[in-house]
Amino acid sequence: MTLLDAVEGEEYIVKELSTDDEELEAFLFSLGCYSGEPITVVSRLKGGCVVSIKDGRYNIDTDLARAISI
Repeated sequence: MTLLDAVEGEEYIVKELSTDDEELEAFLFSLGCYSGEPITVVSRLKGGCVVSIKDGRYNIDTDLARAISI
């Protein structure tokens, strides 16, 4: 299941990042989004969603949300 399938307000654990783009993977890692970390979808927006990772909130687009398996 990907982040797009997540229910708002539920906490999930990141299982893996499904991307071949090393830059994208490095970016997600810098946000604290990597395997084993908790992630919560705060709200859904047109073209993406707002997620809570560690102590930060980030707006991510649909393609990025699709790359995060939970």
